[in-house]
Amino acid sequence: MDKISDSTLAGNDRTDDDRPAAGPAERPAPDRTTRRAALIATAVALPITLLVAFLALAAFAPDEPAADPDPSASAPRVQSTTPVPMAAPPLAERPAVVCRALLSQLPDTVRDLAQRPVTAGPEQNAAYGDPALTVACGGAEPSVGPTEDVWTVNKVCWHLAQQADAAVLTTVDRETAVSVRVPGAYEQPLQWVAGISDTIVASVPSAAPAPAGCQG
Repeated sequence: MDKISDSTLAGNDRTDDDRPAAGPAERPAPDRTTRRAALIATAVALPITLLVAFLALAAFAPDEPAADPDPSASAPRVQSTTPVPMAAPPLAERPAVVCRALLSQLPDTVRDLAQRPVTAGPEQNAAYGDPALTVACGGAEPSVGPTEDVWTVNKVCWHLAQQADAAVLTTVDRETAVSVRVPGAYEQPLQWVAGISDTIVASVPSAAPAPAGCQG
């Protein structure tokens, strides 16, 4: 019988604990494509997140109060409503007819001046604003010299006479004369007769010959 040596038995008696330990498992190398995709996703998501946060803050922010309107821009010109003193001399039949036609078609306002009542002759007189701009129909036509200036406004020829506190404009090319007195408080008096000129063209026939300086 063969002898079994102690060394043999010792070798057979080894347990798993006596075996050399295995080295740590190697981790797989990161995928470069996956890392790039993650970076791109982060770069895209960050601005979107910031935009959403900004919109949310803007939605809950209190509205700014509206600015108060400028009272001078919308408020009408303050003026008196008392009748304006005006003379009403008697007119011949034809001028009276023409003046009634004119007065019936005059506008309710001249620029920002509202019409006011007059003390006499509402069929031939009108007044606007405070101080009062007045319109008188049927008076005397001024004598215009050959070299004297006249002014055409909307096809109506006007003679301008400057007074201390007003400018008086009188038509010189119409069958019946119409005079407009513009107080000195209103600058550039010719601009104040533009709307009145339109009514004169529609209601007061022209007369010939007109002064040489009249155009249109």
